[in-house]
Amino acid sequence: MKRTRIYVILGILVVVALVGGVVWRARQARQLEQLETRSVVVERGAMLVAISASGGIEPQARAALSFESPGEVVEVAVAVGDRVAVGDVLARLDTAQLELQVRQAEAALAMAEAQLVQLQDGARPEEIASAEANVRAAEANVSAAAASYSQLATGPDDAQVGAVEAQVAAAELQWKAAQIAYDMEMREEYNEAGKEQARYDLYAAEKNLTAAQAQLEEVQAGADADAIRAAQFNVVAAQAQRDAVQAQLDLLLAGAVSEQVTDVEAQVEQARAALALAELALERATLRAPFDGLVAAVNVTEGEMDSAALPAVTLIDPSRFRLTVSVDEMDVGSLSPGQAVEVTLDALLEAKGLEQSVVTGSVERIAPAATISGGVVYYQVVIELDPTTAPIRADMTANATVVVEELGDVLLLPTWVVRVDDDTGQTYVDRRVGGEIVRTDVELGVRHAGVVQLLSGLAEGDEVVWVQGSGLLGMGQ
Repeated sequence: MKRTRIYVILGILVVVALVGGVVWRARQARQLEQLETRSVVVERGAMLVAISASGGIEPQARAALSFESPGEVVEVAVAVGDRVAVGDVLARLDTAQLELQVRQAEAALAMAEAQLVQLQDGARPEEIASAEANVRAAEANVSAAAASYSQLATGPDDAQVGAVEAQVAAAELQWKAAQIAYDMEMREEYNEAGKEQARYDLYAAEKNLTAAQAQLEEVQAGADADAIRAAQFNVVAAQAQRDAVQAQLDLLLAGAVSEQVTDVEAQVEQARAALALAELALERATLRAPFDGLVAAVNVTEGEMDSAALPAVTLIDPSRFRLTVSVDEMDVGSLSPGQAVEVTLDALLEAKGLEQSVVTGSVERIAPAATISGGVVYYQVVIELDPTTAPIRADMTANATVVVEELGDVLLLPTWVVRVDDDTGQTYVDRRVGGEIVRTDVELGVRHAGVVQLLSGLAEGDEVVWVQGSGLLGMGQ
């Protein structure tokens, strides 16, 4: 009897437990339906392995042109948006001072070259004759200065006084003759030329007479100490001048030495360099287009001084475009020149539609050295864009995608369903098993365009759910 009662109680407990389990599972299923927002089934298929990076669109060429020297802007020949050809004038400074500097440099070069030719050819006969005449004249000056000094030092004799008196008398006669001629010409009514000559002759005679009388007074008075010292200095100066012209004559007769030729040759080269610099400064006072292109900016105004703060004119070549992106060191090994690239431009996607927002291109070159930013190693990759009718403009933001491999027959999951454990970094998913949600750790491969390769942890056909409010981070949408 007691054993039967025990069996009955156990049976009731089992029934209660079964009913409770069913109720709990039903409640869990209802809660799951309320929490679950999305689900997906593991599929097998093909996927692309690609490298993506972003950067700014650059034109084929860009030149920020500035004047090398400040100055007044006298001409601005272009405006923003103008198309120009190589060599076209863009802007010009006032060149008056620069042109003068060129002429001065040309004259200095011509003088240096002439001096070099003279040294190399040697002295001409007429130059030697001139130098010899200069020596004779200098010797005569020495003799005259010595005689004057001697005369002043010893005082005048009767003969000297008589000679000066004779000069005074001759000057008086000359003056009287000039006076008579002047009086006669003044009586002529129409001979103006004769009158003018008479005036001049009378004036000259008066000056000559005054000078002769002054000389007589000096001779009669005798020289003072200052005059004697001055005469002595004149002797020394005349001797120095004679020695200088004698040295010049000796140099002409001996011919130029190699050191002199070398020195003058250096002067010629220096003058040529100065001329080249002056011509270059003059040339660069005019900005010319270095290539066919489009004017992107103009920062100068006619009549104002050029400012060095901004380029005077910015020119771009929009005939072709390229894109420079930074690629992680883990991915750069998969790239090589010539690989095809798809480029998406955000501005065109928004303004023109998806069809016109994607252009093609190819990898042109990969930087041989890395760029380190924030401890991450990147390599600059330049992508050349193919010709397109899309309205691309310089400095637009673009995203480049390079397909490096195509995988076939692999398990695939969307990235939004994958989660990452904050504590361990383990990737996992929430898998539906019957009516329950089971955390399942997964090993992932490559990702591209919102899809990730599944290496282990799930099988084809498994259902994976994304449960709202789980508190763990996913890999993205």
